[in-house]
Amino acid sequence: MTTEPALPPTDARGTALEVLVAFLKLGLTSFGGPVAHLGYFRTEFVARRHWLDEKAYADLVALCQFLPGPASSQVGMALGLGRAGWWGALAAWLGFTMPSAVALILFAFGVAQWDWLAGSGAVQGLKVVAVAVVAQAVWGMSKSLCPDRLRAGIAVMAALLVLAVPSAVGQIGAIVLGGLVGRAALRLEHLAPGQHRSYRVSRRAGAVLLSLFAALLLLLPAAAALGNSMALQAVSVFYQAGSLVFGGGHVVLPLLQAGVVPTQWVSNDVFLAGYGAAQAVPGPLFTFAAFLGAAMPSPLGGWMGGLALLLAIFLPAFLLVAGALPFWELLRQRDSVQRAMGGVNAAVVGVLGAALYDPVWTSAITSKAAFSLALAAFGLLVFARLSPALVVALSALGGWVMLS
Repeated sequence: MTTEPALPPTDARGTALEVLVAFLKLGLTSFGGPVAHLGYFRTEFVARRHWLDEKAYADLVALCQFLPGPASSQVGMALGLGRAGWWGALAAWLGFTMPSAVALILFAFGVAQWDWLAGSGAVQGLKVVAVAVVAQAVWGMSKSLCPDRLRAGIAVMAALLVLAVPSAVGQIGAIVLGGLVGRAALRLEHLAPGQHRSYRVSRRAGAVLLSLFAALLLLLPAAAALGNSMALQAVSVFYQAGSLVFGGGHVVLPLLQAGVVPTQWVSNDVFLAGYGAAQAVPGPLFTFAAFLGAAMPSPLGGWMGGLALLLAIFLPAFLLVAGALPFWELLRQRDSVQRAMGGVNAAVVGVLGAALYDPVWTSAITSKAAFSLALAAFGLLVFARLSPALVVALSALGGWVMLS
C-alpha cells in the first residue's frame, strides 16, 4: 500500500522575502478574477509549496468569502501571515498587488498626458467591455448568491432602492436592509463545528485590529465632514468602499463611482475607461483605486495619489482578515450571522445590477455599434470563456475600428 508524502507541519516558518517572491510571480501572471486567483493560490501554496493542507486552505477561503473586502487578496495576506508573520502579510500584499497597480497608474498618466486618448475609439471600447464584465459578474453572482425566492427578492429590492436613491447612502442602505431581512427571514442549515489552523494572532490582537477597523470606519467620514481636505475626503471614500464590498471585487464599482464622479474628482468617461483597463491586468480588481488616485486633481494625482488611495482601499481588508482569524469559529457558529450574510450577499447582487444600468450601460452604450460590441464581449466571456485580458484587448481593438 502506498502512502501520501508527509506534509511539513502547519507551523513551518519562512521568510518575508520568500513570500514576496512567490506572490510577485502570481501578481504578474494571475489573470481571470478572484475565483481564478483562488485556484492559482491553491496550486502554488497547497499542491506545490505545501504551506498548508487542503482543509486549512478551504477553511481560509470560507473565512475570506464571509468577510467584506477582496477575498483573494485577503487569502493572500493570511497565507503570508501564516508563513512569515506580519512582514509576510505585507510581502504577500505587495507582491500580488503592485504589478497591476503600477500598470494602472501608468495608464492614468497616459489618459492625462494625451487628451485625445480619453475620447479615442480604443478607450470607448474599454468602456463598452465594462458593460460585459459587470453583466458577467451579475449573471454569475445571481446564480450562486440568490438561489431562492427570498434572496432574489432582496436583490430586486436592493436594485430598486439604489436606483431610487442614487448615492452611497442608497447603496449602503440597501446592503444594511438586505442583512436585516436575511437575519429575520432566511432559513439556513447550522454549520458543524470545525478545527482551524493557527495563524499566531491572539484574541487580544484580533480585538485590537477589529476595533481599529471600526474606529476608522466611523471617524474618517466625521473627520472628512469637519475638515476641508479633499485628500482626507478621498481616503474616507476609499476606506468605506473597501470596508463594505461584499460578494466580489466588482461590487466596488458602484461605491467608488458614487464617491468620485458626483464630486467631479474624475469624469465618468475616465472612470469607466479605467475600470475597463483594470480587467486587462493581473492581480486584484481593487487596484482600480490606484488608477483613480493617479487620475485625480491635486493634492492627489500621480504616484502619490495612486498609492495613497490604494492603501486606503486595502487597509480594511487587512484589518478584517487578521482581526477575524482568532474568532472564526465563533463567527461561523452563529446562525444569525450566517443568515445576515446571506441577505447581504443577495443585496450586493442588486446593487451591482443597478450599477450595470447606471452608470455603466447609460455611459457606454450610445449606439448600435457599441451594443453589438458589448454583446460580443459578453458572449466571449460567458460562453466562449476566453480570458478577460484577451476580451479587453479585442474590445479595445473593436472600439478603435467601430467607434472611432
